Parts: sequence; C-alpha cells; structure tokens
Amino acid sequence: MYAIVRVGNKQYRVEKGDTLLVDRVREDEGAKLELEPLLYRSDDTVFDGGDLGKVKVEAAVVGHERGKKIHGLKFKPKRGYKRRYGARADLTRIEIKDIKLLSRKAPAKQDDAEEKPKSSAKPKAEKAATTTAKKKAPAKKASAKKAPAKKAPAKKAPAKKAPAKKKKEDDGGS
Repeated sequence: MYAIVRVGNKQYRVEKGDTLLVDRVREDEGAKLELEPLLYRSDDTVFDGGDLGKVKVEAAVVGHERGKKIHGLKFKPKRGYKRRYGARADLTRIEIKDIKLLSRKAPAKQDDAEEKPKSSAKPKAEKAATTTAKKKAPAKKASAKKAPAKKAPAKKAPAKKAPAKKKKEDDGGS
C-alpha cells in the first residue's frame, strides 16, 4: 500500500514508515502533519480524484536540516570578472506515521459549516413579509445625467493670400 502526496509544490511516493527530506515546513519538531493525497493504491483498490476524501496520510516532523552546499562561479575571460556564490537549501525531515483508509468520506471543513447555517430561525410569517417587501420595493434606476453637449469650435476662415508681386518688365535691351 502506498500513496502519492503533495508537500509544498512537489509530489512524493510514500509508504508507512518512510522518511522524506522535503522543503522547509513551518511546524516545529515533533508536530503532526496531515499531507494532501493525490493517489492511493493498495492491493485491491486504487483511489484518485473525488474518492481521496476517504484517504488520510499522517506524518510527523522529525527535524529541520540544511541541504548540501551548492557552489557556483561566474567568469568572463579577458575582463577580470569572477564571482563566486554558494547556497544551502532549508529542508525538513518528516516521517510517514500512517496511511488510513476511512470507511466514509471525511467531514467538511469547519469554515464551510460556519458560513452556511443549516436552518434559519425566522418564522414563516417573517419570511413572507420580507419577500413581499422585496417585491414591492421599486427598482432603483441608475440616474444617468447627460453631460452638456459640447459646442464644436467655430471654423476659421481660410487665410488670405498675399497679393502676387508684379514682375518687372524688361525692355529688351534698348
């Protein structure tokens, strides 16, 4: 029996008793986690999609660690440019405690139950009064005031041409 779970943005194949090294999780050491199952597989059943509400994957935080140091170097020849850098990932080691197959689907979250009350406490008379009041209320129309019409600018008269210059008459050389 195994499950595919999502931790952070990565997916892992887990079985009961496995330990995983995953990206840093905010919980303290010893805290219990419930991981999101994406697929469940046992000898006789396979669940994915909507049936995964019946599957529960429990894990515990074993400890927080730092990953292996990664070294890097930037170099441009003939320019005197060298840059060295290094990085270590923050990781969390978790242990899979149990993979449970529940007999029925898991209950809805508390947030959803608070938003949708199951029954309203209004008597029928009050309900009828509110519905008739809604029907009688006039529909509000958006009062759209028309902006005053803009006057088109007056057209300018075409510019007057300067009078043509008179040519000097040549007398033909006499």
